[in-house]
Amino acid sequence: MIERYTRPEMKKIWSLENKFKKWLEVEIYALEALSNLDVVPEDDVKKIRENASFEVSRILEIEEETRHDVIAFVSCVAESLGPEKRYLHYGLTSSDVVDTAMSALIKEACEVLLNDLDELTEALKEKAREHKDTVMIGRTHGVHAEPTTLGVKIALFYSEMLRNKERLERAKDSIAAGKISGAVGTYANVPPYVEEYVCEKMGLSPAPVSTQIIQRDRHAELMTTLAIIGGTLDKLATEIRGLQKSETREVEEPFYKGQKGSSAMPHKKNPVVSERISGLVRILRGNAQAALENQPLWHERDISHSSTERVIIPDSTIILNYILKQATRIIKDLKVNESRMEKNLQGTYGLVFSQQVLLKLIDKGVVRDDAYVMVQRNAMKSWEEERSFLSILKEDKEILDYLSEEELNDCFDPKYHLKNINAIFERLGI
Repeated sequence: MIERYTRPEMKKIWSLENKFKKWLEVEIYALEALSNLDVVPEDDVKKIRENASFEVSRILEIEEETRHDVIAFVSCVAESLGPEKRYLHYGLTSSDVVDTAMSALIKEACEVLLNDLDELTEALKEKAREHKDTVMIGRTHGVHAEPTTLGVKIALFYSEMLRNKERLERAKDSIAAGKISGAVGTYANVPPYVEEYVCEKMGLSPAPVSTQIIQRDRHAELMTTLAIIGGTLDKLATEIRGLQKSETREVEEPFYKGQKGSSAMPHKKNPVVSERISGLVRILRGNAQAALENQPLWHERDISHSSTERVIIPDSTIILNYILKQATRIIKDLKVNESRMEKNLQGTYGLVFSQQVLLKLIDKGVVRDDAYVMVQRNAMKSWEEERSFLSILKEDKEILDYLSEEELNDCFDPKYHLKNINAIFERLGI
């Protein structure tokens, strides 16, 4: 991922330095386990633990010749050792090291993302509380529907983020698996104890059965989870973009001192961060598709997944880390225009209260279909003439046969729609 969207904590996790450190940990833990089984001399393992080192530049230099990254790594580490180097990588296949280390790296990345999720979830909770009673129009199909509150709208994202955290915790547990089972997963050259020992030291669980690799359904679960979380962020960003349109202007993402919106038009305040979130989520979705295609591999393994994963796994965690932070900043500093909400609520001539009139007529004994026709014809007249819906209803003699003017007035009270808001917040525990 390009530097523009890479935060320091994820950059450190996915650095070559950190990757090779994880590889070396796997190698040394495997030797410790073999020493416990009296396969490798304890003194040699001690020397390797104390002296084994590497230089990233040297590994890359050797790889230019060998065309194999694990061999280059092992050769580089061997250069820092004496005769004990003969035991380095003893009985292992490349994927024992690479896949187990990858699981540990992903687990680290997931822990960062879980913290990011907590920060955003808390920001959503606080903003929902703040605007629990901030009345605004609800929209379906982009058209005014009935009154709601900004707090309810934000509470929905809070609830979804709680589910996203559960998804990511499950995916992290699933991916936290290692394997030290040899070339085709039969433990021919390393007994299962070695795998158990290494995985315990790495904070992983042994895969119950494997081939030469950890099976890629685990990685697909992770990547689809990251895409789902991204989908929530895209939905949040799309909502903000829609509400920031000039015709609406009910909320705006923060616009800071010195910020410029357009090189040509000085008046512009564009939802650029929200748009950036929506754009980057498209990469998450595409990467998830690639992870799904990595599941079917030939027989005990092929290498078609490897090149893909070098890109998609680091990039997806880096992207999600970045956009979670951006979304948190937007929510914390969100500009809310309550006067514009009130204006927009009244902007469709009171038509948003049509269901209340319908129900009142039904309560008075009018058949639902007949009541619907009565309300709809007046609603259409209000649309076409751009006049008060309430005034037009009061001109309809058939309506007045069932409802008094006072009863009609009662139908146009926004508070009616908000009477159960507290129940929603109580369910969410906020």
